[in-house]
Amino acid sequence: MDEKQLQDYVKKVSLQYFKRPFVHQANFNRRLKTTGGRYRLAEHNLEFNPKMADLPDFLGIVKHELVHYHLHLTHQGYRHGDNDFKQLLAQVKGSRYAPDIGLRRNNSKCLTYRCEQGHLIKRQRRINTQRYVCGRCEQPLQLITVKK
Repeated sequence: MDEKQLQDYVKKVSLQYFKRPFVHQANFNRRLKTTGGRYRLAEHNLEFNPKMADLPDFLGIVKHELVHYHLHLTHQGYRHGDNDFKQLLAQVKGSRYAPDIGLRRNNSKCLTYRCEQGHLIKRQRRINTQRYVCGRCEQPLQLITVKK
């Protein structure tokens, strides 16, 4: 799906489910990682995560952003916690949350240290081995593995 197809799709969904036209811009934003889309209050434009466009839940994501859009333009509660938002989202059967597609940051860095007695210490942050010693036996530490 390219930008023009996205614009046409959002316009069609807006007329079909909200009975109101979408007259602003809808585009893709590659920098969105964990969210499906974003409504820009100042410009009234919609941005969508291009990785979500191929999912079957994309219609729900578009509906969710259009709920923000239409409620804001009609001066009603457009925030997630507002009753107007919750009611309209339920009415059009939009997605409450974006699906997790595995792009959340995963800190899998694991450092393993061993002292002279053989005690293992697993850490995510580096230890200054010149300054710190093993907490059990007070022997010097040595870095043995780094996993990324």
